[in-house]
Amino acid sequence: MDTGSPHEVGQGGTRGTAEPAGDEPVWIALPPGLLRMRRLLLVVWLGLIALAAGLLPGLLAGPAWGAFALPPLALMAWGWVLTERNWRSWRYAERADDLLISRGVLWREETVVPYGRMQLVEVTSGPVERHFGLASVQLHTAAAATDATIPGLDPAEAERLRDRLTELGEARSAGL
Repeated sequence: MDTGSPHEVGQGGTRGTAEPAGDEPVWIALPPGLLRMRRLLLVVWLGLIALAAGLLPGLLAGPAWGAFALPPLALMAWGWVLTERNWRSWRYAERADDLLISRGVLWREETVVPYGRMQLVEVTSGPVERHFGLASVQLHTAAAATDATIPGLDPAEAERLRDRLTELGEARSAGL
């Protein structure tokens, strides 16, 4: 499967920590369960809004007022496409000394978190994430501005990543 980069792992791909020649990181994409979850939430919420915006005025003021359901439905169609673009933009890579997290469609953002600067690595999973079999990894560093989160991972992969990052963080910070 061609995902744009010869070193990028595809949808829900395999993990890899080795770096190919040329210092290019091995990118790992997020699993498709996150896309399914976000799309379902989009359809549920905007579907309810469309139903309320079209049904209530349509019943109370006449059928022509049911057209108020069209803007939320159009927004749902637009959100369906944008949700996939956003999901495809998320990826992460484990390198020898740091973790890279890349995201963003219009404004690309790449966060580099050195293993030695990690203070806490959390795995969280809310009720909706648990229903879809997903978990998120949150990295805390000394810098308050660091937003290092990897959403929508398989829980086993999230725990593996947490354990690996914690182990590498302890090894790297021992020299400080």
